[in-house]
Amino acid sequence: MSEVIHRPALEVEALRTEFRINGSWYPAVDGISLRVARDETLAVVGESGCGKSVTALSIMGLVQGPGGRVAGGAIRLDGTDIAALPEAAKEKLRGDRIGMVFQEPMTSLNPVMTVGDQVAEVLRIHRGLSRKEALERARLLFEEVKIPSAAQRLREFPHQFSGGMRQRVMIALAVACDPAVLLADEPTTALDVTIQAQVLGLMDDLKRRHGMAVVFITHNMGVVAQIADRVAVMYAGQVVEEAPVRAVFADPAHPYTRALFAAIPRLDLADQHLAAIPGRVPPLDAMPAGCRFAARCPMRRDGCEQPQHLSSIAPGHAVRCHVTAAARA
Repeated sequence: MSEVIHRPALEVEALRTEFRINGSWYPAVDGISLRVARDETLAVVGESGCGKSVTALSIMGLVQGPGGRVAGGAIRLDGTDIAALPEAAKEKLRGDRIGMVFQEPMTSLNPVMTVGDQVAEVLRIHRGLSRKEALERARLLFEEVKIPSAAQRLREFPHQFSGGMRQRVMIALAVACDPAVLLADEPTTALDVTIQAQVLGLMDDLKRRHGMAVVFITHNMGVVAQIADRVAVMYAGQVVEEAPVRAVFADPAHPYTRALFAAIPRLDLADQHLAAIPGRVPPLDAMPAGCRFAARCPMRRDGCEQPQHLSSIAPGHAVRCHVTAAARA
């Protein structure tokens, strides 16, 4: 995996996304900043409830009132801030310049439309193609994502596809208009290991072929090792560690990142102890003022009750932990 950083296709700066609980607003994403270049994959990892999917939905402009809002920050696509655009302008970007592969393809695809018409609809809206032209392009996309008998399967409905094939349809939908940025929200979670490997290989191939910037959301560190160039570890709405993928695997710095690795079963050890992370991610309306991982952290010290900031510990490697930062200084 290349670690060369070019001009970002996607820049997220100080993003803050809030949800209303009992009349008050609380941040689910609290000031995160991400940068992804073309032909680069950034993996965003963390437990459920850490804000990964909300980050992707915020970038897509899909967090809306009355219960949710993007309260601050910038989202730049090829240098243009799209966060402040009116809804009509965001609709033109979604599916065109930014594509998204959702976590569960069965609930993301329309059950009463053929899969061919669903892909063709994107092309008719954003490229102005006729239905015949759009369906022909959809057939070529199905072939590109390796759906067999593409011409025949265009006329079928989502329930006639397996989970892996439905996910390939979702990928075809997402890349139909050659987007600059592709967001993939745990696209392999519901798939068996063999199909998962095929889908990951397909996405990496499409990334290189189309020159996309990819944000890949997952909780599977094995997937991260296979597909990512860089990794951003999220916890309780914040990025707690960011580094090239090799650095994270060779030398994880934040206690939370280390805990994630300790919880991974190893096939090379006959007798092993799986270290579960005690406790849970704090709820939005009870977020601690200081380090948000402190209550679960075996390394907590004096000073953890204070707000933590990302500190550089090596080129391209930053960590939100004053204990680690001091030890690496």
